[in-house]
Parts: sequence; C-alpha cells; structure tokens
Amino acid sequence: MRYFPLLVLFAFGCAEAPQDASTPGSATEQAPTTPVALTGNPMHVDTDLPLEQIVLPEGFEISVYADDLPNARSLRLTENGTLFVSTRRDGRVYAVVGDTPETRRTYTIAADLNMPNGLAFRDGSLYVAEVSRLLRYDNIESQLADPPAPVVVYEDLPTDTHHGWKYIDFGPDGKLYVPVGAPCNVCDREEPYATLMRMNADGTDREIVAYGVRNTVGFNWHPENGDLYFTDNGRDLMGDDLPPCEFNRVTEIGQHYGYPYVHGSDILDPEFGQGRDPEAYVEPIQNLGPHVAPLGFEFYNGAQFPETYKGHALIAEHGSWNRSKKIGYRVMLVGMDEAGNATSYEPFAEGWLQGQEDWGRPVDLEHLPDGSVLVSDDKAGVVYRIAYTG
Repeated sequence: MRYFPLLVLFAFGCAEAPQDASTPGSATEQAPTTPVALTGNPMHVDTDLPLEQIVLPEGFEISVYADDLPNARSLRLTENGTLFVSTRRDGRVYAVVGDTPETRRTYTIAADLNMPNGLAFRDGSLYVAEVSRLLRYDNIESQLADPPAPVVVYEDLPTDTHHGWKYIDFGPDGKLYVPVGAPCNVCDREEPYATLMRMNADGTDREIVAYGVRNTVGFNWHPENGDLYFTDNGRDLMGDDLPPCEFNRVTEIGQHYGYPYVHGSDILDPEFGQGRDPEAYVEPIQNLGPHVAPLGFEFYNGAQFPETYKGHALIAEHGSWNRSKKIGYRVMLVGMDEAGNATSYEPFAEGWLQGQEDWGRPVDLEHLPDGSVLVSDDKAGVVYRIAYTG
C-alpha cells in the first residue's frame, strides 16, 4: 500500500514508446464509459515464461501471481486483498481476487477506456485516470461481477496522447496527485504540461506541486521523511548515453526539475538550454540509466525481506525502445540513507532482456501483506511475486 508522507517523480528520454493513435483506447476513439461486466475468470498460472532467466539476490525467488492480464500496467492493492490492474494499450481495468493460485479469479471492471493507466483507491472507491479525465467507481469491491457506471471526477486534462497516460495516487494529505506529461519529446509548453498536480478527491482546488517534469509514471512518499519522490523519463535523440533518466525528490511545493532546459544534474538541452543555469533547478537525487524508462516504484516497508532492504527504493525500468543497444527491462534498487538521499543504484531483478531480445517489461510494484512484492509486466501480460525465502 502506498500511504506514506512525501514525493518522487520520473521522466521520459528514458521514455516509454509513444502510443500509436490508431491503437485501441487512443484519443481517436471516443471511448464509452459503460463498464463491461464479466463473470470472474479462474486463473491458470501455468505460464511457460522462462522465469529461470530472472537473476535475483541470493535467497529470493520469483513466481507468477496472476496471468491472462494483457498489457498489465499499474497495480493497486486494497486492504481487503483486491488487486486492481490497469492497462494502457487495451483500455481495460481488471480486478484480481483470491488468496491462492487455485482460488484466484479475474474480473473486468471497465473496457474501451482511453489509455487507463493510473489507479488509486480511497474509501471503497476505485479512481481511474484516462488521458483527459478521472473516473471513480464507487463501492467497487462489492460489485466486481456487475460494476457500476463511473462518476466523472475531473475532465479538464489535456487530450494529447503523447505522454498522456498517467500514474495517480492519493498522498498522505488526502489529495489526489495527477501528472501531465510533456506532449512531445522535447518542447517548451505552458502549464499544465510537464507538471505534477494535486487536487481534492472530488476534483476541486487543483494546484501544481512540481514543474519541469517531462513524464513521471511513478511516484511515492517516503515512509520516514514523508517527502514525495518520483521517477522521470529523460528526453530522446541526444544519443545512446544521454541524458540520464531521473529519480527526484520534492521538498517544497513549486520546485522546478529542469525540463526542457536542463536534464540530469547539469546537461543543457541543445535546443532550449542556452543561457540556463543548472543550479536554478532541482537536480535528481539519483541519475538513472539513459533511456531505461523508469516507471513505478516502492519504498520497501515490508517485514519479509532482510532488514538491509528497509526503506530502499525498488524501481521498475520498462526498458529502452530507441537505443542502439537495449538497456533496462529490470527492477533496480536505489539505496537510501537516513536523510532520504540516494546512496547506490544497482540491479535487484534482471533477465527479462536476453542479449538484445526482451520477453518482459516491468511496469509497477506493490507490496503484499506478507512482505513480498508484486511486479506487473505489460509485455508478458502477468503479475509476478518476488519473495524472500532464504
């Protein structure tokens, strides 16, 4: 569960590939909001994915928690144990229930939505972010087989599909946090583009929390210092190794993180950086790999992993799509000190990329109550469980 106190954001350039406007759920199709109710489908979880190729630290193991989830993206687990899973490409939202693989079942909560990537849950209601609006499904856990029509919470977001898919969550302040990505690889557009915003749960009192955020598809609050951290995808077309993607920290409302003028700590943009002072912007607490496309992350706060993992960040790197040699396709561990600063950046789970062929792409993470961690994969269409058994 993600209810801690402060902020983190990610950008593109480590960017995810822009979605083709002709694909299902794109802005060229005005998607209906009437959910499709299906009888819960039993899970099989007899996948033939080569899990033996995944390299983990000693004592850890990976298994498939849920399959038959095409384009599985954001994860949101409720206190009752319902796992909601969104898609970006397929326009669907799923619910997975059941304590064991034998009893686990899947329900389709919504279909034909416009890139419904972001999910949040509060007071029994599921919030879903489309490209230009936010929907709410009330009392959803008691109606999985016959979902209600959604309530439109907010519908004044930009309609651009380039970086238009969103990651959303409620902060410890009770506000709903919503990013608006830059509608381009690199451009200088007025707000709300390239910002992270927050608003009341009913869509009122919108305000901007952070500027200069190219495209964050993952943020979270540190369990000790309460600050907001986020991943950001760096821009493209500056070569294989520039610029880095970013892991950022918000310590004050209204800070600017550099895009499109400065990338990483001090890399001036060739088009928009002339005359800019890198020191005028907040630098990342950790530069990530170039073009690795960092998305969702969790500060590990469970009791199952060894104590040395407590408070560190596990980041899903979706993987490069525009680099001569692929990079990413893994879950990375960013070590954190007591002050909330990054101290290291190293692989935690890798192997979805074999040579230059990838068979899986991590997207988001979520804690299970037993302290294990779920990881979604939008290429393999599954959710994995990583557990410590050592």
